[in-house]
Amino acid sequence: MKERADLRGRRILVIEDSPVVAPFTVDILDELGCEVVGPAPNMALAREMVEAGDFDAALVDVHIRGERAFPLCELLEAKGVPFVLTSGYADWSMPEKWDDRPRLQKPYTIDQVEEAVSALFD
Repeated sequence: MKERADLRGRRILVIEDSPVVAPFTVDILDELGCEVVGPAPNMALAREMVEAGDFDAALVDVHIRGERAFPLCELLEAKGVPFVLTSGYADWSMPEKWDDRPRLQKPYTIDQVEEAVSALFD
């Protein structure tokens, strides 16, 4: 098995509106040695945090308070920041442009998060 990238000290932005999933994700990233930025629970705060930068990668929930997060994906891509898309929905319908992006289906495990985020730094 391929060795995973070391995540210690990596700054990861969490864009997640669920009051259950957000702290769970923060705990997982903390356990993996990451520094968590956020979580951003709505599009306005998420946009501010993306524009401010100061992170190495992001976990982006596809659905934020009834809105699709693809404008945030555009901003992240423009800044050259890698990201993983997350969703609790079975339907992953999204613009074709984002089809090749790494994804995490909720509920996810620490191993799945570690694998997905580590792959961003390979």
